[in-house]
Amino acid sequence: MTRLWAILPAVLLIVLPFFAGEFYINLASQILIAAIFALSLNLLVGYGGLTSLGHAAFLGFAAYAAAWTTTRLGIAPLPAAVLAIGATVAMAAFFGLIALRATGLGFLMITLALSQVLWGLAYRWASLTGGDNGLPGVMRPQPFGISLAGAEAFYWFTLIVFCIAFALMAVFVSSAFGSALKGTRDQAGRMAALGHNVWLIRWITFVYAGFWGGVAGLLYVYYHKYIHPTSLSITVSAEGLLGVIAGGAGTLFGPVVGAALLVLLKNYASAFIERWNMLLGFVFLFIVLVMPEGIVPGVQRLLFRRREAKS
Repeated sequence: MTRLWAILPAVLLIVLPFFAGEFYINLASQILIAAIFALSLNLLVGYGGLTSLGHAAFLGFAAYAAAWTTTRLGIAPLPAAVLAIGATVAMAAFFGLIALRATGLGFLMITLALSQVLWGLAYRWASLTGGDNGLPGVMRPQPFGISLAGAEAFYWFTLIVFCIAFALMAVFVSSAFGSALKGTRDQAGRMAALGHNVWLIRWITFVYAGFWGGVAGLLYVYYHKYIHPTSLSITVSAEGLLGVIAGGAGTLFGPVVGAALLVLLKNYASAFIERWNMLLGFVFLFIVLVMPEGIVPGVQRLLFRRREAKS
């Protein structure tokens, strides 16, 4: 049954462009981008026990870096993407030095503050970022000469990047380093007593999470062909965190399910309900009350109980 639940979404993602319209293809692209962002945050929240409210800093910074280098400097999209990711990783390394001076609530507040600093700069430094007008006219890359201008082509590109991201993050958390990371989450003092450098393990994870947050930012700006300071806002960070918690922190499929639920609610609920954020709050409140561990672990628990009852 578990394999079936894993195979069905994969089949749906592959056959979707063949029978769905452009709207649904674009919606699926948004879900995949949000899923990469949630998966990167899950490395910190679910596997490292470090709750961050500033993860949008990596998404927004990478998006701005790619947009600025292409629109203002005239650099081609591919080298601009490499520069953007490199700058984002460097920023994540620096932010990690600051944020990991604390854990728990202190870590959450520091990451929030750092993200808000970037958000404020994006609004105020109009000569660099365009301010409230943002940076329009971002061109999508053409890998191997293939145009990504169409919705279907961009979807396939996003799906490939998502599969690579999912696989590499799965290898990361299932490796010996991932086991050490989970050990720092559960018993940091004991891991330190065993000779592990707890701070270094967390810092490497912080940088790695920032890298994939930056990848999500590149896809984000390529999808919209435009970037605005709201990409750095606390709302984006909070939505990513909600996706992780709702889907199931510390699981691989949980953030994907949570991100999909969030994007679907935003796109459909906002069309019918003016204050759709209130509905979003009620949905997540229901999930926390009924399945406090998240949707994926909750469904697995229910299926296990059902099998136990039959046997």
